[in-house]
Amino acid sequence: MLVDWLPWNHTFGGNHNVGLTIYNGGTLYIDEGKPTPALIHETLRNLREISPTVYFNVPKGFEEIANAMESDAKLRDSLFARVNMFFFAGAGLSQPVWDKLDRIAEQTCGERIRMLTGLGMTETAPFAVCANAGEVKSGHIGLPAPGMELKLVPSGDKTEVRYRGPNVTPGFWRAPEQTAESFDDEGFYCSGDAIKPIDPTRPGRGFMFDGRTAEDFKLSTGTFVSVGPLRARVIAAGDPCVQDVVVAGLNRDEIGLLIFPRLDACRAFAGLPHDAPAADVLAAPEVHEFFQRLVDAQWAAGTGSATRVARALVLVDPPSIDRGEVTDKGSINQRAVLTHREALVEHLYAGGEGVYLPQR
Repeated sequence: MLVDWLPWNHTFGGNHNVGLTIYNGGTLYIDEGKPTPALIHETLRNLREISPTVYFNVPKGFEEIANAMESDAKLRDSLFARVNMFFFAGAGLSQPVWDKLDRIAEQTCGERIRMLTGLGMTETAPFAVCANAGEVKSGHIGLPAPGMELKLVPSGDKTEVRYRGPNVTPGFWRAPEQTAESFDDEGFYCSGDAIKPIDPTRPGRGFMFDGRTAEDFKLSTGTFVSVGPLRARVIAAGDPCVQDVVVAGLNRDEIGLLIFPRLDACRAFAGLPHDAPAADVLAAPEVHEFFQRLVDAQWAAGTGSATRVARALVLVDPPSIDRGEVTDKGSINQRAVLTHREALVEHLYAGGEGVYLPQR
């Protein structure tokens, strides 16, 4: 039994979830909600009414559900009544959210719910790599699905994964140039995703996600910045007040962050009413001190210019779907944010009002 919001023209929503339901003779309830502030309430309402046996969502959706369950007993009891498995994809699930789901599950039904994940894309329809072992943590993506071949290609200081198999598209409709650009001379699809082994001495443990090769950039010193792991580290350290992070610094001397805050968590942190304006929330002393501590800790945790956060700006305006800054799955488009908020990036590096600098 599924409760799902993904549209059927989406390869995971249609090819995977609808097909899975039909093949197994299951029941699919259509969720008109989405993992966005405006529509998550509809998803929560549906999950209070329907108890799925397996549940799929993106990390942002699980984050919202986990936060809501802490104060919503009916939601907890309904979601955990029958569920045997969770599955997330589309982005990385932060370890604090994962731990919160485990804790609430143990309190509600006496055991943790198995969490599966993996890596794939529309062009792999959608499955390519799956993490379904017992020991799975944030960032793990597992091993190739049966029939899949992976090709690991060095790309700067990362390793790109390429795919070949029966589920991989043969090309793009009426786009021969794009097709030619997307496949290498051995017929492997070039994903642009970077992976690395969980344990190089134990290949059977599989791989972990290492960001997008196209997201990474060089500082003015020529030093590569690996965006994915840094972004994940900051989001985890900023729980519960950080929703997402964009890493800046292309052709500059040091790394800077644009931080999208979780305003509801910040309001609770500062003891402010739920309708307090964003600017007032971010100006609250408790919230200011939280983000200052975060920047100080990230500066101290850095081992060099490629990992050391030197400045940050907490943004008042949330990411915009209309401008492509965030997808309908809740994933941040780093390049779009940096493009549309170029003036804020300049403000960040000018050290203007509201910019957090490490107290060294």
